[in-house]
Amino acid sequence: MADQTRYTETLRRLRWPLFLTRAGLLCERVVRGFWPLWSLVLLVLAALMLGAVDLLPTEALWGLGALCGVLALVLLVRGVWRFRWPSRGEAFRRLDGTLKGQPLQTLRDDQVLGADDPGSAALWAAHRDLMAARAAAARAPKPDLALSQRDAFGLRYVALLLLLVGGLFGSIWRVGDLGDALPGAAQAAIGPSWEGWVEPPLHTGLPTIYLGDITGEVLNAPQGALVTMRFYGPEGRLELAETVSGRVGELPSAGDPAQEFTIRQEGRLAVDGPGGREWRVALIPDRAPSVTIDGPAEADVEGQLTMPFSARDDYGVVTGKALITLDLDAVDRRYGLASQPEPRSPIEIALPLPLSGSRADFTEALVENFSEHPWANLPVTVSLTVEDALGQSGRSEGYDMLLDARRFFDPLAATLIEMRRDLFWNRDNARRVTQVLRAVRWHGEGLFPSETMEMRLDRLIRKVETIRRFRPLSDDQVAEVTQALWDMAIEIEEGDLADARARMERAKQRLEEAMRNGASDQEIARLMQELRDATQDYMRQLAQQQAREQGQQQGQQDMENAMRMTQDDIQRMMDRIQELMEQGRMAEAQQALEELQQLLENMQMTEGQGGEGQQGPGQQAMEGLGETLRNQQELSDDAFRDLQDQFNPDGRSGERNQGQQGEGEQGQQQQGGQGQGQQGQQPGQQQGQGGAQGGEQSAPDAGSLAERQRALRNELDRQRGNLPGAGTEAGRAAREALDEADRAMGGAEEALRDGDLAEAIDQQSRAMDALREGMRNLGEAMAEQDRQMAGQQGEAEGDNPGQRNDPLGRNAGTNGALGNEREMLSDEEVRRRAQNLLDEIRRRSGENARTAEERDYLRRLLDRF
Repeated sequence: MADQTRYTETLRRLRWPLFLTRAGLLCERVVRGFWPLWSLVLLVLAALMLGAVDLLPTEALWGLGALCGVLALVLLVRGVWRFRWPSRGEAFRRLDGTLKGQPLQTLRDDQVLGADDPGSAALWAAHRDLMAARAAAARAPKPDLALSQRDAFGLRYVALLLLLVGGLFGSIWRVGDLGDALPGAAQAAIGPSWEGWVEPPLHTGLPTIYLGDITGEVLNAPQGALVTMRFYGPEGRLELAETVSGRVGELPSAGDPAQEFTIRQEGRLAVDGPGGREWRVALIPDRAPSVTIDGPAEADVEGQLTMPFSARDDYGVVTGKALITLDLDAVDRRYGLASQPEPRSPIEIALPLPLSGSRADFTEALVENFSEHPWANLPVTVSLTVEDALGQSGRSEGYDMLLDARRFFDPLAATLIEMRRDLFWNRDNARRVTQVLRAVRWHGEGLFPSETMEMRLDRLIRKVETIRRFRPLSDDQVAEVTQALWDMAIEIEEGDLADARARMERAKQRLEEAMRNGASDQEIARLMQELRDATQDYMRQLAQQQAREQGQQQGQQDMENAMRMTQDDIQRMMDRIQELMEQGRMAEAQQALEELQQLLENMQMTEGQGGEGQQGPGQQAMEGLGETLRNQQELSDDAFRDLQDQFNPDGRSGERNQGQQGEGEQGQQQQGGQGQGQQGQQPGQQQGQGGAQGGEQSAPDAGSLAERQRALRNELDRQRGNLPGAGTEAGRAAREALDEADRAMGGAEEALRDGDLAEAIDQQSRAMDALREGMRNLGEAMAEQDRQMAGQQGEAEGDNPGQRNDPLGRNAGTNGALGNEREMLSDEEVRRRAQNLLDEIRRRSGENARTAEERDYLRRLLDRF
């Protein structure tokens, strides 16, 4: 009996686990029976939070609300029908099933067999004691809330996800909008009512107007505003009357519950019926935009034209374009422009608009380069057109001007550009173009920078003549020929600054030698004019290069003024030298020539590294690339001579001898020894005779040319490895150009080994173009580095030179300890000196003239501080 009482007490202590187990069963049955209902509730809440009330009309809201109500009722009935309240026995069996051996049921059982047997009774008592110990450790099991078998598609998770989205991107307060919408519809069942909105066009930026809030009789609305009307209640009780839309044809009924139309004109807008209103609609005018050209267009040294303009509109300009047409009446109809021009479409260019801010009233500049257009530097008429969002357009008055583009100062380059313009004007000018180019070719001694350029022009002339002999030039052929003329003109015009300086030096040396040898007045005058021309060419190329590197308009103007002043000084000195020589005062003339030499040297120092003494890596790289370019030019000239000797060995040898005698230069561009020899000798015969020379050393064979080309390519590879400016855009462009030059040199070497001299010359021409482009980009990279390092000179020092203060004004002491008896500097002064020190470290770390170890140390300082 005592044991039974103890077992009953054990079961009584399990009341709390049994209660939790029963609650778990209740949760399981509620979830399994009503999960479709609460999934539907979550979906409806998510839709309301995301603004479904604002997107759907009232009728749709009523319909969806009724559908959701019916569906919720069905799901509720289904859940209640399947729901069973868990009993205490079910909880007892669930808890007992989680224990080993079902101890709870064992404690309730009595011994049926063997109760009189002491051994059997003792065994049963021991078994019940074991079960009682197990029952004392009972814990309520976790409820099984898994619904994967009942909700195979995870609809409950979809509903929960949408609710979370509504909470993140919507608002819980939007649920209250349902109460605002449904009572309005309920009121529609009681009596007629109306609502109306006026929505201005989006481009105006004006707010939407609710018609019920307008107290006056005048409604001000912009043209194009959208009017939306809604009538509630019995159909026909309220009707719309309006004269502002201008609608014609088949119109909707005046009593339709929902109507929309656009305001096109002023007029009357009214709602007829109980509670109706009437307004007089006044249009807010939307005037057409306007645009004006603010001043004359200007072009920089590269031919980039800048034309300022202003535009304005009530709400903002959305698009614009410039239309450029040829002003044929203002064209000087002579020479190649005498014939009728070929039809050509006007130039249309989109106008730049502000990327940010208002477009209602702004000033911008049209920037474009027309240097390659057929109308470059010809009279044109420019008109600008802008449009607003309504499609209204405004146009400026025709502005007559020259289509400013790049100007060519080299006579040969200017001639090629003029012939290019004539061929664009009318392809029938092809005959005149070839005649002029042949005259320039055969009578233009000293104009061509290299014999390679002469050969390229010869090829172009023969190509045009061959095509014209059978048919007129096609559009593609005109484009190809004009592009070739443009490329040659650019190459001649830009030239090489180092070559121009070398020509100036040679002209000065010849003049000095003539003065020492007592040459005639005519010879001295000729050499003096040669020095003038060479100096002007050098000054022009120097000004153009520095203007290109300067980049800014004001800096370019300052550079041009400085160059003009220097050139005026040189011109006065030359006039003085010529005057002294004419008077026979050779000693004074020699002294003045030395002063001119000093001025030119100062110019060279300025053009280099600013006279700082030792050349930096950038200047060394420029000089090395210039030397490589000159060597490549000489190699290309040798290949060209060898190619000509294959077809006309006698004639070309005589030409070279005549050119050398007329030039009178000693030791210029000779490839071997000096002296005169027989003329008309074959290249192969010259080599067989041990290298005997005529007026100029015979062009070497293809094998030696290929070896020279390989040596140049190896030298270029070495120079590419030491190229500065790797961190700039221009530096990367320079490396890409030199990579292109390396590939062209490789092609030239292969062609020379195969004996294809024509292909080799073409590849060498590409290599020289790429070298020039690389040098130009390298110069821009060096100029950018110079600008970054400018204006950061000097070091921070303490106030007392007798004390060793650090840059922040603290005494460094004599034994390395920091200390100071006076007050520390102010916070502002400390920050200023710290910034100066940091700027100085940055400046020094960017100087390529410093050793690599020093620059690494400075960079580590920057990384640390």
